[in-house]
Amino acid sequence: MADALRALAMDAVQAANSGHPGMPMGMAEIAVALWHRNLSHNPGNPAWANRDRFVLSNGHGSMLLYSLLHLTGYDLPLAELKRFRQLGSKTPGHPEFGLAPGVETTTGPLGQGISNAVGMAIAEKLLAAEFNRPGHEIVDHRTYAFLGDGCMMEGVSHESCALAGTLGLAKLIAVYDDNGISIDSDKGSIKQWYTDDVRRRFEAYGWQVIAGVDGHDIEAMDRALRKAKRERGRPTLICARTIIGKGAPTKANTGAAHGAPLGEKEIAATREAIGWKYPPFEVPDGIRQGWNARERGKRAERRWKRVFNEYEKSHPALAAEFLRRVKGDLPSNFQQKIQEISADVSSKAETIATRKASQNALEVLVPALPELVGGSADLTGSNLTMVKASKAIGKDGGGNYLFYGVREFGMGAIMNGLALHGGFIPYGGTFLVFSDYMRNSLRMAAIMGLRTIFVFSHDSIGLGEDGPTHQAVEHAATLRLIPNLDVWRPCDTSETAFAWAAAIERKSGPTALLLSRQNLPFEKRNEATTHLIRKGGYILSDAPGAKAVLIATGSELQLALAAQKLLDFPVRVVSMPSTSVFDRQPETYRAEVLPKGLPRVAIEAGVADYWRKYVGLEGAVVGIDRFGESAPAPDLFKHFGFTPENVAKAVRSVIQ
Repeated sequence: MADALRALAMDAVQAANSGHPGMPMGMAEIAVALWHRNLSHNPGNPAWANRDRFVLSNGHGSMLLYSLLHLTGYDLPLAELKRFRQLGSKTPGHPEFGLAPGVETTTGPLGQGISNAVGMAIAEKLLAAEFNRPGHEIVDHRTYAFLGDGCMMEGVSHESCALAGTLGLAKLIAVYDDNGISIDSDKGSIKQWYTDDVRRRFEAYGWQVIAGVDGHDIEAMDRALRKAKRERGRPTLICARTIIGKGAPTKANTGAAHGAPLGEKEIAATREAIGWKYPPFEVPDGIRQGWNARERGKRAERRWKRVFNEYEKSHPALAAEFLRRVKGDLPSNFQQKIQEISADVSSKAETIATRKASQNALEVLVPALPELVGGSADLTGSNLTMVKASKAIGKDGGGNYLFYGVREFGMGAIMNGLALHGGFIPYGGTFLVFSDYMRNSLRMAAIMGLRTIFVFSHDSIGLGEDGPTHQAVEHAATLRLIPNLDVWRPCDTSETAFAWAAAIERKSGPTALLLSRQNLPFEKRNEATTHLIRKGGYILSDAPGAKAVLIATGSELQLALAAQKLLDFPVRVVSMPSTSVFDRQPETYRAEVLPKGLPRVAIEAGVADYWRKYVGLEGAVVGIDRFGESAPAPDLFKHFGFTPENVAKAVRSVIQ
């Protein structure tokens, strides 16, 4: 069974003339021990709610996962393995969520997968605490992850694994492929740059560590996995010694086996060395039958369904709520809650910071949406992400708010894991400038189309005295450049409420909310205009015969309105809280808001170039193309030209 995995991996990589055969060949016995003996899953229903989750954090070894999915009975035919790394195949170079059934997360950037696994394990623990009742444990599964030296070295694994130990995630089991090989030396040894004591590191985190396991001994691996499953208070790391490219006569235990095809000659020699007598991509029926897990998976799911049916009889309301959460549907009264929030903010017309407006919205949303799991990277009091209904998550598993500590990157990846698991809509906060630390987790959320919500406060030079290290200048623009990430920068309480509604309703991708530290005035709108906020950009203040259009976002919207009053000719003011949402609107609507031929001026306390897509080279941008200064916010806005007078000057310059 292990040699079948080796053969499929080296054959597919050779056929593609690209890939990583070494890890799949080295972890083959580990895969047998887990997937054949311990993993609870149903290939016939990859979405079974109580399945064990498996994450291949060392995603470059994707052929191991594809071979396992194919052989155990998932809908991944041999033809797809033969099309490994080819255009349009379900077997891309690194596993991608949503392509091959059974792939739980997109991996490749090292360290992200194990961090996603931490999020999945948190989700399981939270759901179990919320829904399980004595005699009715409908949530009872584990999260397994394979990871290698690269995952260990990447800083995100330190962030997420430390938190996993603190939270006591006993159903998280990771297997470390300790092969001592990397790329950056003649023979591949990592001792020049990696001498961490992995065992002590994870024991210090609060993990159970099972060290010194022979990764090529299936019985030893099985014993280690069973011991890990018996642990009740700590996550487990199994350190398995392996030989990369095991079976290859000249390339095993070398860096040459890591990221390149073995070559026809070496593959032939490998077949002879391991006694694999079959041609490329051929697996004998007997071995296939041994791997096939469809019947075993059906039985496992049937057993769970019997438990769930009894649970449903005893707790019908809880059962219905569980099914709703797993499906990702919103409560039937969600739109009513949004209308309540909108009516409330309109009636109060408060001048407050949008970070505070965000908290006010959450005061209603959190108790109404039990699937919302919040948190912050040690900035709860600044991001205002915690509300009266928030309860801190600890080792007991209950709660809906995570104190992530100063771990922005880990927070982002863990949030993605929570979303991938299902049953939750995660949101987490930090300062906008620190989105740099979590950029890859933002990108992965967008690639996978996850419903994760990133709350970024202190969105511009408006935070004031902390200075340029904390003042986001380029960040709004760079976030807007990430495909499939919706970015909202609201100007007041109304836009903030609708931004939250849009983020929660959106199932096809993540959302970033950029919120102000400083107070912003409420802008009056009629009911029709208020609902246009959902379109991402709309006419806030029009003027008959307008000779120019002012486009503004966030805290700079008030400058546009003030400049409109200063000018001695009519101009239109457009609020653009979300360029990404606005750009998806029909061309007719966009042309109605931004008519062709009218000169345009954009205002944002950030880099100017992004706004050229709207104003053109002939238009003007009131922006900031340098880093900020340490000073009170009003002084900074005046110093950098963010005044009504300067905006009015810019408008005059484009119509003369």
